[in-house]
Amino acid sequence: MTTPHTDLVLSAITAKKWADPADFPPSEFERAAAFYESMRVHDDHLLKVRSQAAALIEEWTGCTPRDVGSFGTRLNLERSDLDLGIGLPVERRDELARSLAADGRAMFLGERTTSFSTTRLVFSFELAGIEIDLSVLTVEDFAVACRMLDQIDAEMTREERIAHTWVKHLLRESGDMAAYAEWKLVTYARYCPEFNWVPIPEKSGS
Repeated sequence: MTTPHTDLVLSAITAKKWADPADFPPSEFERAAAFYESMRVHDDHLLKVRSQAAALIEEWTGCTPRDVGSFGTRLNLERSDLDLGIGLPVERRDELARSLAADGRAMFLGERTTSFSTTRLVFSFELAGIEIDLSVLTVEDFAVACRMLDQIDAEMTREERIAHTWVKHLLRESGDMAAYAEWKLVTYARYCPEFNWVPIPEKSGS
C-alpha cells in the first residue's frame, strides 16, 4: 500500500460511510474539485458508448436500461466501466440467458442476491474498449433502483459528489482495495439500504 498526499483521515471517513464536504480543509476541497473536473473530460465519450450499449441491450431484451453505476451517479473515476440495469420478469431469465449465450453477445458473470428474497443476473460485454455490465433485476427491484437513482440525482449535492469521488480516488491510490470496493457502494447503501449492491465479480474498476 502507498500513502497518498492528503490532509484527510481516510479511516475516519470510511468508518462514517460518507464524505462530508464540511470536513474537508479548504485546500483539500480545492484539490478534490479540480480532480472532479478532470474526470468530466471523459463524459462525452462515455455518454456515446452508453447510448450505443443501451440500444444494444434494448434490442436484445426489449427492455429500456438505466445506468445504475458510478457514471450514472457522476461518481466515476477515469477508468470507468459502465453498469446498466433492466427489469425483467423472473420467468424470462432462462430465455434471456440462452439468447445472450447463443451467439456470444455477452458473458454470464453470475447470480447475486439483491435483497432478502430476490436475486439479479449479471452479464458483461465490451464496446469501444469499455466493459459494460448488465444487471437483470426483477421488475419490482428495478423500480426500487430507479427511485433510488432519482433520489440520488435530486438530493446528492455537487459538493458531496466531489468529496465522495476524491475519497474514492485516494483509496484506490492507497492500494487498499478492500476499503475502495466498500467505498464504491456507500452511496447506494445510504439511499437504498435494503439492497445488497456487491457486484459480480469483485472488480477494481471505477
